[in-house]
Amino acid sequence: MERACAELEAGAGGPNHQTQWSRGALAGYLWALGRGDGAPVTGVRTEGLPGNDVLTAEVDAANVALENQVERTVPRDYSQGVHDALAWVCGHTDSRP
Repeated sequence: MERACAELEAGAGGPNHQTQWSRGALAGYLWALGRGDGAPVTGVRTEGLPGNDVLTAEVDAANVALENQVERTVPRDYSQGVHDALAWVCGHTDSRP
């Protein structure tokens, strides 16, 4: 996960290279590594590293955000990036974003 985070940070090195998807994925990785202020979708704060149950709940929250066409509070691509990164971290997919 550290490597995936570092590669994403390097690829999105400046504001002109960042996309909403890459911002979401990076926020997901950083939070999973215990470096975020709060969960990227829900804002939940944890002591230390979030456990798999909390990570999975955040994947679920990203799914809800993606499905909600009306009350979207964050850009869809950001939610997709969070979902893709955390789904990989949780082992729900073998495809590393």
